[in-house]
Amino acid sequence: MLRNIALAFIPVFVAVDAIGVMPIFLSLTEGIERSQRLKIIGQSMLTALALAVGFIFLGKAVFRFLGIEIADFMIAGGAILFCIAIIDIINPVKERRRFTADDLGVVPIGTPLIVGPAVLTTSLVIVPHYGLFATLIAVIINVLLAGVILSASAIFIKYLGEAWSKALSKIMSLLLAAIAVMLIRKGLTQFF
Repeated sequence: MLRNIALAFIPVFVAVDAIGVMPIFLSLTEGIERSQRLKIIGQSMLTALALAVGFIFLGKAVFRFLGIEIADFMIAGGAILFCIAIIDIINPVKERRRFTADDLGVVPIGTPLIVGPAVLTTSLVIVPHYGLFATLIAVIINVLLAGVILSASAIFIKYLGEAWSKALSKIMSLLLAAIAVMLIRKGLTQFF
């Protein structure tokens, strides 16, 4: 069981990419007091958990209703993940729009930054491989870890420096691209 949790943890960790979210989080919350930042982080974690867990349980039912196969979702999700990874590698997205502190935790931090297409696709695809329990635990641990990382983001950036933070983000994007290719390959394998 611990082995399955560890194996499920790794792709979800890469998909969440809390280290890559750090600079965006800091720019979005610039000028906001620490207590309000912590409230935003709590709101984002609740949003991310609700979305990810809900999708794990309801995703297949929605697929059946729409006539979508897991292989279809793997290929589509892999293609989207690949595009996201390439865009981030070539031209990182910088969020310029200002959000109010009241909704910042829900959108864009909770979703799509912490739990977006990458996490939804990855979590749904790994359930058959590692089990429902291991996937849920991996998602919960990763969202909590993202909260811890975001809580300490100012310290991380201070010690890592902006250049190293960007370098780590690029490495995460490369890993995300590799996971995307794997999803497409597995989806095509299921078709044939």
